Amino acid sequence: MSQSRLVSLTCAAALMALTTNAASANTQEDQTSVSATPPIAEKREHTYTHHGVTISDPYDWLYDKSYPTIDDEDVLDYVKAENAYFEAKMAGQEELTESLFKEMRARIKEDDSTVPQRSGNYMYWSEFEEGAQYRKHYRKAVGASEGAEPQLILDQNALAEGLEYFRLGALSVSKNGRFLAYSTDTNGSERYTGRIKDLETGELLADEMPNLRGGLTWVAGDSALVYTPSTEEWRSLEIKLHTIGQPNDTDVSLYLEDDQSFSVGAGLTAQEDYLIIASGDNETSEVRFVSADNPTGELTLVKARQRGVEYSVDIRTDDSGAKLWVWTNDDHINFRLAKADVATPGEWETVIAGSNDFYLTDFELFEGFFVTEGRLNGLDSVQIRRYGAPLEIEPISFPEASYDAGLTYNPEYDQTVLRLSYESMVTPDTVYDYDVAAKTLTTLKTQEIPSGYDASLYTSERVEIEARDGTMVPVSIVMRKDRAEILEQAGIEGPGPLHLYAYGAYGYAVPPGFSTTRLSLVDRGFAYAIAHIRGGDDLGRRWYLQGKMFERTNTFNDFVDAGRGLIAKGFTGEGMVTASGGSAGGELMGAIINQDPSQYGAIVSHVPFVDVLNTMLNKDLPLTPGEWQEWGNPIESKASFAYILSYSPYDQVSAQDYPPMLVTAGLNDPRVTYWEPAKWVARLRDVKTDNNLLLLKTNMGAGHGGQSGRWNSLKETAEEFAFILWQMGMSEGAE
Repeated sequence: MSQSRLVSLTCAAALMALTTNAASANTQEDQTSVSATPPIAEKREHTYTHHGVTISDPYDWLYDKSYPTIDDEDVLDYVKAENAYFEAKMAGQEELTESLFKEMRARIKEDDSTVPQRSGNYMYWSEFEEGAQYRKHYRKAVGASEGAEPQLILDQNALAEGLEYFRLGALSVSKNGRFLAYSTDTNGSERYTGRIKDLETGELLADEMPNLRGGLTWVAGDSALVYTPSTEEWRSLEIKLHTIGQPNDTDVSLYLEDDQSFSVGAGLTAQEDYLIIASGDNETSEVRFVSADNPTGELTLVKARQRGVEYSVDIRTDDSGAKLWVWTNDDHINFRLAKADVATPGEWETVIAGSNDFYLTDFELFEGFFVTEGRLNGLDSVQIRRYGAPLEIEPISFPEASYDAGLTYNPEYDQTVLRLSYESMVTPDTVYDYDVAAKTLTTLKTQEIPSGYDASLYTSERVEIEARDGTMVPVSIVMRKDRAEILEQAGIEGPGPLHLYAYGAYGYAVPPGFSTTRLSLVDRGFAYAIAHIRGGDDLGRRWYLQGKMFERTNTFNDFVDAGRGLIAKGFTGEGMVTASGGSAGGELMGAIINQDPSQYGAIVSHVPFVDVLNTMLNKDLPLTPGEWQEWGNPIESKASFAYILSYSPYDQVSAQDYPPMLVTAGLNDPRVTYWEPAKWVARLRDVKTDNNLLLLKTNMGAGHGGQSGRWNSLKETAEEFAFILWQMGMSEGAE
C-alpha cells in the first residue's frame, strides 16, 4: 500500500577521561587574528510592508535573486568567509573530530550487505565493500546454486567516481527482469537524471530523462516508464510516459496538475495491474487510476478533491472482481479503511472504522491477507487481517515496551512470509521474517557492531513531561547504567549533560530507534532524549494538527518544557542541555533559543527553516505554495502574517545571550535555501549580547541532506559531536 501513498508526504567505545578545564575559555570567540574573526555581514537597507506592517530586513541581499543560479560575488564571498571562520575555529578540535570519526566508523560493518529478498524470478540485495562510500546492487536467479556467481546490476561507486556529490534516487527493475531504470543526483539539488540499463547485455541505453522528481515506474509490458519531471521552480506537477528508444520530445503527458500548491506522483497497485496517479498537498488528496498495460487510456477519478480530506488507494482483483481499497480521514481524524467497486470508485464502504485508540497509518494488500500498520498508545502496531467478515486481527508481538517496528520491502503479492524491521534505543536494527501461517518471527540479521556492543550496559525509559498547557509530552531516553561513575571519572559534578532531539512537523514521528553514532555521546556520560512533541503524529493525527498552522507554537513550547521537565527530574541541569534538529527541526532550534536560551549549553541547527515569514511570502520559491497548508498563507491572511511573524526565528532574534551554536547549510539545497541560515547567523552576530561561539558551515557542493557517501556523512556527524563536547567543556583538544 505504501507504494501508492505517493503524495501525503531515513561496541561501546572505550571510555575516555574527560576534563572540564578551560570550559569557559572554549566558548569565547578569539579576536586575536583575522582568521579567527567572525565575518560581519553588511547591513543594506531593505523593507517591505504587508497588512500595514513594515518589516526591516537588512540581510535580504544574501538571497541571490538569480536563484537557483548562485553567482552573486558578494553572497559567495560572505558564505566562503563563514566557511573559513568555521575551519579556523574547528581547527583546534581536529584531533577530537578524527577520534570521534574513527570510533563511529569502527561501529559500522564496512563489508555489510542487506538480506536478499525475492522479486519475480530473482533474489535482490545490496552490499558495501570495505572502505567503499556507496553500495553495489546484486541479484541471483531464484533456485540458483549457492555457489552461482551473482550478477552486479548497479555499482554506485563507479557512478560516483570523480564526483564531489552523488546520490541514487529511483531504482526499478522491469517486471520481466531485463531492464533496470535508475536516477542520480550529482550536486544535491534533488534534480535527478534517469537512465536505463539492459541487464541482459550490460548496455546502458541512450535514453536519458533529465530533471526528475520521484520514482520510475515500469508499465505497458515493460516497454515504457512513468516518471515525474521537475518544473523550473522545482515542483512536481506532471506525470509523463517515456517509451524505451524514443526521443524525449515524444514523451506523453498522462496528467498535468493545475494547482501550484499540489504535487503529483505515480506507482503501481499490489498486483501491478493498475497505475495510480495521486495529487495532493499537506492536507488534501485526489487520486486517479488507469490500466498499467494501457497507461495512455482514460484516467478514472476516484473522488474529487475536498479540502482537508486525504486518501490513498490500492486495487485488489479476486474472483468477485476488482475492488478499490481506500485509506482516508474523511470521517475520522485517525483514518479509516474502506472499499469500493472499481466501477463506482467514489462510493466507499467502511472495512475498518476510525478509532480514537488506534491510529491507522498504512495498509498493504497481499493475496491471502492484508496488513494494517499504525500506532496503539503511541507504539508501532503491525496487524495481519484476513479478507472476509468478521475481520480476524492477528497482531505481531514485539519483545520490548518501546520500539520502532514495521514492514519493509515485500514486493510479492502472493507473499506468505513478511519481511519486517525492528529496533529500539538499546536494540540494534534487526531484520525479521514473519511466517503468517505459523505466526512466528525468525531473525534473519541483527546489525553487527564490529568494535563491540553490550546492550546490558544501557537503559532506556519513556517518561511524560507536563507542558505548560497541561498536555503530557512523551520523551524517550537512553543512557549508560553506570552514567554516574562515568561522570565522576570525568570530574563532572551534578546530573550531567543531556542531548535533546526532536523534529515536530509534517506529522513525522521521530521513532525511538537505535543509533551507533549516538553512543559517542552516551558513552561519555550524556543522556540522549527524543522529545515526541506536537507537530509529529506520535500520538495520533490530532497530535500533528496541534502543532501546525495557528497551533504551531505548541511545538516549540513542548520542546522547551520537555527540557525543563528533564532538568526537574534530575536527568540534567541548567545550561547542561544540548539540542539539535534539522530543517523544520532547525526552525525548532531557532525558536527555542529565542524563548529560553539559558537552558542550553550548545545548539546544532542543520539546514534550518528559520526565515519562515519571508519564505511563506515568496510564492515563487519552489515549495512555498505547497507549504501554506502547513504554516499558513501570510500573503492573503493578516492573521497568518501576524502569527508567523510572532515565532519566525529570524524575525524574533533579540538582544540577549544565546548559547554556543553550530549552523549548517547547503548551497544547492532546494528545500531550505542557503540564505535562510546565512541571514539568521548574520542577524545573530549583530544582535546577540554574548561572546559564545557561533559557526556557519555551508556545503558548497551539496543540498539538504549534507554530504553524500557514508564516510563523508559520518565525518559531519563527528564534527557536530566534537562541537558539542567542546562547548560542554568535555574536549581535551580545545584551543
